[in-house]
Amino acid sequence: MNTTQEHNNPSRDGVYIDPAFRSSEAANATRDLDFDGTIVGNVYAQPLYIEGGPSGPMIITVTESNNVYALNATTGTTVWQVNAGPPVTSGLTCANINPVGITGTPAVDLVSRRLFFDALIDGPTKKHFIYSLDVDSGAPTPGWPVDVNATVTYNGLAFESRVQEERGGLALVNGIVYVA
Repeated sequence: MNTTQEHNNPSRDGVYIDPAFRSSEAANATRDLDFDGTIVGNVYAQPLYIEGGPSGPMIITVTESNNVYALNATTGTTVWQVNAGPPVTSGLTCANINPVGITGTPAVDLVSRRLFFDALIDGPTKKHFIYSLDVDSGAPTPGWPVDVNATVTYNGLAFESRVQEERGGLALVNGIVYVA
């Protein structure tokens, strides 16, 4: 069963129940010591599961080092890996995560085969960018990423990335990506 966004539940109530997972199966579960799954960076986001990737089912995971990984769900080998840019390591008003890169759970649109995520990128101006990648190859979608500082305003106030964290998971509803 595909898990395409946080809790895999559009109601966003935090309940995630996989009907295939029962106590009887959990009792016999063992750790697969041959599963590689090597990644770089701390993970705060929920990994996603996508059936039907280029080499079988995939696990998509993101890190605070701004790394995005597609791993073969059976072996843990890397299918593709992308780095969105340098994570922020200083100069934030709320800095209990260091480095800060991709914190919130991404979302996948299975129809378009696109992965969406928010990354905080370091530079002369620390900025949130919303990315869209091809879920099968990691290739960027033309026209992306979107610079949130340059595009988001409310009542005449511009979005200011240094004082904003993106810890909530992205939501994909009716073809629109929502970022908390």
